[in-house]
Amino acid sequence: MELETVEVEQPSVVRGLRGRGDSPAPSGVVLGPKDVLEGKLTIEGDLRIQGRVDGEVHISGDLNIEGGATVKASLEARNITVRGHVTGPVSAKKRLNLAGSGVVVGDVKVSRLSVEDGATLNGNVTMGGHDSHASSDTPTE
Repeated sequence: MELETVEVEQPSVVRGLRGRGDSPAPSGVVLGPKDVLEGKLTIEGDLRIQGRVDGEVHISGDLNIEGGATVKASLEARNITVRGHVTGPVSAKKRLNLAGSGVVVGDVKVSRLSVEDGATLNGNVTMGGHDSHASSDTPTE
């Protein structure tokens, strides 16, 4: 099975994604409920997933996985909010928020973690800054 790389040159503008005031949210891409992505996706900006994704997702901005979405992929983004179902490693440079309907099955690496009542997380959690590979457990002379 050959995977095709998809490049997004002009992402659609998503207004009100963050739900704050009347000002529009920054540009972002939306994968709708009937959309399916198989392969690797890299986006400079935000992404909202409502459909199905299999592969790798690298986002410079915020990633929102809506209820009803199914993601089997490695995820990397600044902030990640999960309301749907995610299987695979998750890396949030700032915050991972598991909403009440969210399910994550896989290891997570985060700076901050928020788990609402009803959410499910099955995997190992590593917390701390993403530049923390210089561990304090290593003795210095």
